Amino acid sequence: MSLPDLCHLATSGAQIALRVTPRAGRESLELSEGALRARVTAPPEDGKANKAVQKLLARALGVAPSRLTLIRGATARDKVFRLD
Repeated sequence: MSLPDLCHLATSGAQIALRVTPRAGRESLELSEGALRARVTAPPEDGKANKAVQKLLARALGVAPSRLTLIRGATARDKVFRLD
C-alpha cells in the first residue's frame, strides 16, 4: 500500500480534515481535489475505525500516532484531527 506524502501538513497545531470509509476492502489514503479520503478495514464500533485512521494518517505524515488527536467527528464519517 502506498500512501501520499503528507509531510508538508506535519506542523504543530495543524488541523487535518478527512472523510472516512470504514469496512473497506483495503486500507488507503487518497488526496484528490484538495480533499483527503481514508478507507480502513476496521468496523465503526468501539472506536476501532478511528484508531485505524489515526495510525494510517500518522504513517502518511511521518509522525507518531500519539501526536494526533481526534477533535471532531468521533461518530461521523467526516473527521478532524489535530497534530500536537
